[in-house]
Amino acid sequence: MIEVKDLCKGFNGVEILKGISTTFEPGKTNLIIGQSGSGKTVFLKSLIGLHTPEKGTIVFDGRVNTEMDSDERRQLRQEIGMVFQGSALFDSQTVEENVMFPLKMFTKKSDREMLERANFVLKRVDLVGSNKKYITELSGGMQKRVAIARAIVMNPKYLFCDEPNSGLDPQTAIIIDNLIKEITDEYQITTVINTHDMNSVMEIGEKILFLKNGKKAWEGSNNEIFKTDNEAVVNFVYSSNLFKKVREAYLNETN
Repeated sequence: MIEVKDLCKGFNGVEILKGISTTFEPGKTNLIIGQSGSGKTVFLKSLIGLHTPEKGTIVFDGRVNTEMDSDERRQLRQEIGMVFQGSALFDSQTVEENVMFPLKMFTKKSDREMLERANFVLKRVDLVGSNKKYITELSGGMQKRVAIARAIVMNPKYLFCDEPNSGLDPQTAIIIDNLIKEITDEYQITTVINTHDMNSVMEIGEKILFLKNGKKAWEGSNNEIFKTDNEAVVNFVYSSNLFKKVREAYLNETN
């Protein structure tokens, strides 16, 4: 579990995050949504330790970020998996080498142990037999699978995903969404996803945090977001005519 309490962060005197408090539970897909400039990326980077908040705390299963020493921070980093927006894979390395990279960096496993673990996670993301392929030989969807495999190879407690569906076609995006949700549930990972994809919100948004102007404007689930009368949420999520019709149909059906 990750507990965020009164988080504040700014740059050059400009306040970006303005006292955000929320909780992310294990085994759930937790989504962060909001317009560009709402603070989503700064919030995500603060959670993973790339930004240091000026105020507030982030508690990882009882461990407070401001009270950790260097050894505890190092241990926490090993418990975090990250799926970057552009996958951030090494083109010069094979699929197998990309997935094994964190193991080589942070563990003392033997080559055989690392290969066994890499094969295990590649099987989990349905990439059996792709070990020796280079990243440039893979489709966008397969590259995302490799990125997910690398993110979970260390068996993380926490998984952070920055726009995991970026650049994917709608069908592949749904497959990646479902894969992340399955892995989150299967391994009881605390998963936090930064997204603009409203399909993701509807499909896998078990917990949704909506940010506006650096503040928490609303939070709830994908079921509750259909029924909310929060004007900011409605205007953002249902900005397209298609989603407006979906919401209207849902409300008419339930009334």
